[in-house]
Amino acid sequence: MDKEILVQYCEMKEEIKDIRLRKEKLEKEIKKLSVVSDSVKGTRRDGTYGSIKVTGYPTPEYYRKKAAIERNRKLLDIKEAELLELTVQAEEYIETIQKSEVRTMFRLYYIDGLPWWKVAQAMNRMFPKRRKKFTEDGCRMRNNRFFEEI
Repeated sequence: MDKEILVQYCEMKEEIKDIRLRKEKLEKEIKKLSVVSDSVKGTRRDGTYGSIKVTGYPTPEYYRKKAAIERNRKLLDIKEAELLELTVQAEEYIETIQKSEVRTMFRLYYIDGLPWWKVAQAMNRMFPKRRKKFTEDGCRMRNNRFFEEI
């Protein structure tokens, strides 16, 4: 186990967000579908020639989008199960780290997905009596040094 599990976990979270957004977009598009109408020239029922109004619901488009939503839902279920397994692996890896500060930092960055500047802010709130304050660069360098040691 190494940094790869943590990186893979972060990437999987982003992939799931993307799939959710696509699914929601399709659902919104389906809600926007309504009765469509058009006018054509032709012979009416009474035998006269002229413009005829045709109205209907776009069923082929509806069913295509419904099928795409179902595919996304199944894919989302599979990816969420994989993410749950990766979460367990990532948390187990983080728990093997000796120093408490580094473990906390890794949880904030890799598990919670915070950027380094927010990690530094959170660490300063958690450890207010620390002489030297946490900075964005300090947290990032501590991360890099940790993985260089391994």
